[in-house]
Amino acid sequence: MKITVLVGGVGGARFLLGVQRLLGLGQFAGQISGATSDLDHELTAVVNIGDDAWMHGVRICPDLDTCMYTLGGAIDPERGWGHRNETWNAKEELAAYGAQPAWFGLGDRDLATHLVRSQMLRAGYPLSQVTEALCHRWSPGARLLPASDDRCETHVVITDPESGDRKAIHFQEWWVRYRAQVPTHSFAFIGVENAKAAPGVADAINDAEVVMLAPSNPVVSIGAILNIPGIRAALRSTGAPVVGYSPIIDGKPLRGMADECLSVIGVETTSQAVGRHYGARSGTGILDYWLISEGDHAEIPGITVKAIPLLMSDPQATAQMVRAALELAGVAL
Repeated sequence: MKITVLVGGVGGARFLLGVQRLLGLGQFAGQISGATSDLDHELTAVVNIGDDAWMHGVRICPDLDTCMYTLGGAIDPERGWGHRNETWNAKEELAAYGAQPAWFGLGDRDLATHLVRSQMLRAGYPLSQVTEALCHRWSPGARLLPASDDRCETHVVITDPESGDRKAIHFQEWWVRYRAQVPTHSFAFIGVENAKAAPGVADAINDAEVVMLAPSNPVVSIGAILNIPGIRAALRSTGAPVVGYSPIIDGKPLRGMADECLSVIGVETTSQAVGRHYGARSGTGILDYWLISEGDHAEIPGITVKAIPLLMSDPQATAQMVRAALELAGVAL
């Protein structure tokens, strides 16, 4: 079984754990009845890089790191991001110096990852090779591919709360500093026009037996991935069924601020609206199947819709979500 999943950060990482739980990969190897070894299955994650940024002289890749730490068993279970048992000495010293940005905190353990990444990037290694090298330590049980080796940062056009003027800021500032609670006008994917999919991304989509879109933010996670030239085309041409998961439960995103993002692009916060935003492959979109939350309703031309439990309360519950997708798409384990 070859499964390729497009993912963002926290929610995407938890979804990947469910795939591993079903297939008996990674930390679940040897625990699943009927699963024999990691060699029986192949899980590839195409990970959003739109959140990536240079801060304090280091390259930070939040979604890649969240997936790597989660699958490697090092994630902080309370925050859902960063290392467990983290300390914050470097953050406190940076604050004492008045170093900017003051609104973004780097944990000491996490900083080590950023330092190694930055050193390798400055030595000329592409992000995909750097990510592969970092994963050697964590053994995530999945191949983590950045969506691109090129700079594709998400920026946000806002009304500055102090000056009242419009300006563009990095997504991290909008998300972390302002919590998306400032007048927001549009998103800009800086560098995407000159970017291309990272090595292995198109092949992972084309060679998969099923492709899944995790219930990640449809605008700044999945949407940022889809904006990279070559990825949407691969999704439209692959022979594998493409199954998407709605990030909306009971009329709101389960976590994060997808509703704020959707409102900026004029899409309602409903499973039907998000599914129509992705569109059907039989038209000009990317989906064959769309899984929505129980009690929800969606009618989307060209897409088969099914309602199932979508709460990722633990890896076993998420594994059942993955199984439902395979059954709906007619893909046998």
